[in-house]
Amino acid sequence: MNPFFNVAKFSGWLHALNRVRVHPILRQGPRYLSQISHHDNNNNNLETHPWESKEGLMRCSANYFPLTPISFLDRAAKVFRDRTSVVYGSSVKYTWEETHNRCLKMASALSQLGISRGDVVATLAPNVPVLQELHFAVPMAGAVLCTLNTRHDSAMVSVLLRHSEAKIIFVDQQLLEVAQGALDLLADAKTKPLLILIPDPENLLPPVGAPNVNEYETLLASGRGDFAIKWPITEFDPISVNYTSGTTSHPKGVVYNHRGAYLNAIATPYTHEMGSMPTYLWTVPMFHCNGWSLTWGLAALGGTNVCLRRVSPKDIFENISLHKVTHMSGAPTVLKMIVNSPKSDRKPLPHKVEITTGGSPPPPIVISKMEELGFSVSHIYGLTEIHGPCTSCLRKPEWESLPPDERFSLKARQGVEHYFMQGIDIRNPDTMERVPDDGKTIGEIMIRGNTVMSGYLKNVKATEEAFRGGWFHSGDLAVRHPDGYIEVKDRMKDIIISGGENICSVEVERVLLSHPAVLEAAVVARPDDHWGQTACAFVKLKEGFSLGSQEMINFCRDHLPHYMAPRTVIFEDLPTTATGKIQKFVLREKAKALGSLCQTKREVAV
Repeated sequence: MNPFFNVAKFSGWLHALNRVRVHPILRQGPRYLSQISHHDNNNNNLETHPWESKEGLMRCSANYFPLTPISFLDRAAKVFRDRTSVVYGSSVKYTWEETHNRCLKMASALSQLGISRGDVVATLAPNVPVLQELHFAVPMAGAVLCTLNTRHDSAMVSVLLRHSEAKIIFVDQQLLEVAQGALDLLADAKTKPLLILIPDPENLLPPVGAPNVNEYETLLASGRGDFAIKWPITEFDPISVNYTSGTTSHPKGVVYNHRGAYLNAIATPYTHEMGSMPTYLWTVPMFHCNGWSLTWGLAALGGTNVCLRRVSPKDIFENISLHKVTHMSGAPTVLKMIVNSPKSDRKPLPHKVEITTGGSPPPPIVISKMEELGFSVSHIYGLTEIHGPCTSCLRKPEWESLPPDERFSLKARQGVEHYFMQGIDIRNPDTMERVPDDGKTIGEIMIRGNTVMSGYLKNVKATEEAFRGGWFHSGDLAVRHPDGYIEVKDRMKDIIISGGENICSVEVERVLLSHPAVLEAAVVARPDDHWGQTACAFVKLKEGFSLGSQEMINFCRDHLPHYMAPRTVIFEDLPTTATGKIQKFVLREKAKALGSLCQTKREVAV
């Protein structure tokens, strides 16, 4: 068992947070990660159960079983047994019955290797069938899944393996060198994770002769199909650890529990407007928030997972055409990639394809162009700490009669909470008071509900700060409109204060992206001796376009109050995470290194 996830150590961690006590409904068996707080921050007693004194009432196996998303696979194997569960290129096609059997055998094989409750099993792989299977097989063995970002280098992978105390790491063959480099850096560790190689059936490489490297299919074949699933002891048992995606320079380990994963796996298909038996194209990384919980949710619906190793417009259109894809997701970067793709990469869509986007507010012009291509765009908002999506911009029929610009602006908002959130509010982070629903007053997005994380792994201080005042603090600034829909304005750290005025970087970026020559844009603060800060724009132009800095500044001044327009424009490629988020902490450092614009001008004048 992972020493962090054992009873005594985790109990102590939670006691330090909330003076916790075991909830009566959970007083059975081992208690690691089974505690919840005795009181919340509003002094509501969470352990009051009037029904306990009522004669004839009881809790037993007939009316209570811990919620867990791995139960979806059991059901899928019965209800959707002959339906296609997974497709990958021309080499892989499984039914739900076959997927269920493979996951049982892998869970068995992991147990035979000594993996037990609370142990962490890591992965380093793109969207391939094995990663979909491990989302079930690892928790079926009682273990905790840790899916690592495929863009990490060896140094970062070694840091995360050490922090999570992973016992095994499954590695895609194309990332083997990165993983082996990480293991080399763990030379001083008490134990190194066992490396299991994931071959690519579409592009098999020669057998690996390195020592201590095992192969996935060989390991799976050693397992038993009659393995007894190690169901969670409580709903609050950990199911996964997800490290934040790297929009800051220090990823934190976000712990999900079975209850939150189960509920979000039901809610996310709702935000994607999915019905029964959808066909889903994997353009969101499965390693990111466990694929927004759709790795589990698609089993609940009997859907088909169309796995995609690399995301490109040509591959997207080909897979939609070949497999009759009904739904897909992606950061605004993916949408921009599609709308700016050459016509030679495109194919007519067989029907309207629902695409859900999140990560940063999509410019209305991008939504408009996607719909021209035959996609129907839905917008969500979420964070790693909330299992991914927690709101959706629920479309209203009356919007369709509005002028296009107004309609697309409404659709670009972050919307309303899904039905497993207790509440999402916009509050003053200092006073904790609600801001008015006027679409103007900015506050911080605060969240509470059953899909909020258990906490940050081994980081009591960060967890306490995140849950301050009885709400999860998102760090995102937003307004709430009179119709109840929220609209994100900026990250708290990204607000630019120039001459006492607040400049929302998102609003400036929206204007920049409306220019026909601009492909990507990000705005950060540049220090200024006179104004305090000024807006500094980093812009990537579309292929074949040329533009000067002053032209870009003048364009912004024509569409924004002058104080909001960038005073510096730099043309270059933008650093992004694997999920398409722009790494603004990198750009902030670049802008800081430029020094004060006013000081620079004075030096030039001298």
